[in-house]
Amino acid sequence: MAELVPVEPFDLIIFGGTGDLAMRKLLPALYHRDRDGQITADSRIIAASRGALSQDDYLANVEASLRNNLAEGEFDDVHWQNFRSRIHYAQADAFKHDTWEQLVAVLAGNEERVRVAYLATAPSLFGPLAAGLKSNGLITAASRIVLEKPLGRDLTSAREINNAVGECFRENQIYRIDHYLGKETVQNLLALRFGNSLFEPLWRRSAIDHVQFTVAEDLGVGGRVEFYDGVGALRDMVQNHLLQLVCLFAMEPPSSLDQNAVRDEKIKVLRSLKPISADDARHNSVRGQYSEGAIKGKTVAGFIDELANKDSSTETFVALKLEIENWRWSGVPFYLRTGKRLKAKHSEIVVQFQDVPHSIFPEQEFNVSPNLLRIRLQPDEGVQLSVMAKEPGPGGFDLRPVSLDLSFAETFGVRYPDAYERLLMEVLRGNPALFMRRDEVEAAWEWIDGIIESWRLSKQKVESYVSGSWGPAASSLLLDRDGRGWYQGD
Repeated sequence: MAELVPVEPFDLIIFGGTGDLAMRKLLPALYHRDRDGQITADSRIIAASRGALSQDDYLANVEASLRNNLAEGEFDDVHWQNFRSRIHYAQADAFKHDTWEQLVAVLAGNEERVRVAYLATAPSLFGPLAAGLKSNGLITAASRIVLEKPLGRDLTSAREINNAVGECFRENQIYRIDHYLGKETVQNLLALRFGNSLFEPLWRRSAIDHVQFTVAEDLGVGGRVEFYDGVGALRDMVQNHLLQLVCLFAMEPPSSLDQNAVRDEKIKVLRSLKPISADDARHNSVRGQYSEGAIKGKTVAGFIDELANKDSSTETFVALKLEIENWRWSGVPFYLRTGKRLKAKHSEIVVQFQDVPHSIFPEQEFNVSPNLLRIRLQPDEGVQLSVMAKEPGPGGFDLRPVSLDLSFAETFGVRYPDAYERLLMEVLRGNPALFMRRDEVEAAWEWIDGIIESWRLSKQKVESYVSGSWGPAASSLLLDRDGRGWYQGD
């Protein structure tokens, strides 16, 4: 494992410090980095929220959350005592900037150190919070601001947020986060492509038949049901997570890992996406919504039931066939799907290579399977390459696919850092390469807005699918029409 180097002393302000994201993801991630020695003793974590809480009450809430969210054996009293000494609580209302006295007092006298404002709030608060930091004189030369997704709900709102935050911070101070970019397996996608001479010559239309991207969740929307009803799977998952995966997979080789070299290549992919018109929408997209079913043997409610039987046409599943109109990928279909309450939690990229042009094994005419490269993102991160091999024995050439399987957990034998652990450290180091630039966000929204408008014009309905399945039947037809099929996680 690479040597862990402590970051420079910092002040990290988490707005929304009492919320679910802070308690379930950010603070556990910081606890791990502190336990591993990457956080210096004089660094501080300042939780800010509009609620009136004492320091002791807030620390009690953090301790309870860590005990609940950390894996068994990861919480211990010694590390907790060290970690709690770095945590401070300050009351701050996003819309009442003259009430930030506690936060101003905590930060006073430390203007020279790295200062990060993490906005773990609704996007409607991003502009007001940036303005509050500015009006209270809390933005320094070493300040950075982190914007959680979703960054708006369409191109117009994304631009409004970018403009509001941009009035207070320079572009190189703004970190638009997508936690998928911090996943170890996503990082290994770059290593697989650009660290091996084997794959890059094959990473193109002349060798690849098609590519599948699956991000499946077995959980429903839970306590987010009211919020999710106004968002849906296309905005919640495709606009950021899935399109970022497509960009990293399909981009041209950057000249280096420099932040702008990588992001320049990603924006080219986004600008090469063929729009899905209203005429194409019915054939190239599927919308689904989960109904009552069973997950792991337990009956679960449908989305409408979770909404207390309120009528809704919000999609909890979406599948798309997209095309990238450039020299490398012209004619290669990319199939995307993501959904809630599917059969299993399972995320992967599957690359199907083209068939052999001529089989010399006549008895195997229908059994020479195409080579597959499966890049598993979760739950068992790794890479699997399927190739044809001869069955042992003297009976002729009986072929079957065999797998060259690399499990990262077995190979490296270390605990994988959570994506937020990596991304928080990258913010504190001042490395924005794993974060989205403004033009990336807006280009992605422009393409997504086109699909939403096509759904409206074509009056495309949301199809019901049973919880515990792999989605609506139309999702299979999306590939069946092309003579292909989804590779399932089971």
